[in-house]
Amino acid sequence: MQVSALELRPGTLVNHEGRMCTVVWWNILRNDRRAFVQLRIKDLQNGRVTEIKDHTDSKWEVLDKEEKDLSYSYRDGIDEVFFSETGDEVRCPLAAAEDALKWPSEAYKGFFVNDTLVAVFPPKHSTLTITDTSPPIRGAGSGTKEAVLENGMKVKVNMLCDVGDKVRIDTETSEFKERIAK
Repeated sequence: MQVSALELRPGTLVNHEGRMCTVVWWNILRNDRRAFVQLRIKDLQNGRVTEIKDHTDSKWEVLDKEEKDLSYSYRDGIDEVFFSETGDEVRCPLAAAEDALKWPSEAYKGFFVNDTLVAVFPPKHSTLTITDTSPPIRGAGSGTKEAVLENGMKVKVNMLCDVGDKVRIDTETSEFKERIAK
């Protein structure tokens, strides 16, 4: 199916120069006379991210996909192995799942094209434990401080968070959402 660049959104599977890619980021750019679309696409075979600036009316081939819930099992060489809800084992290249696996979760979304797993996405939010941060500061207002999470990522959290606290993080933006009560 062909759609204009203006209709693309993050998570859309597209065919770009003969390669299967997913849209990672999308933005519209306007000036006095024209509008352009800026987007980043990730090649699902090698993991390479490409930034593209295109006209709003240029056509893109969108691939038909089927979404299924998956649970992560293990890594086998260059493949990541998942299991579907029905117990079927499915595999995909490391590059197609590495961004999702940064966020530990019980369930992931798998995109299938022609019964082949081509991309894996994390849930919208992930709950992680803080492993390193400065001590909490009571009465400091609504400021933020840097913290390291159990998956190794650094994020800004509020001043009341401490080591061992669980926090909810938006997996798309890596943004702190809330501190989970103990």
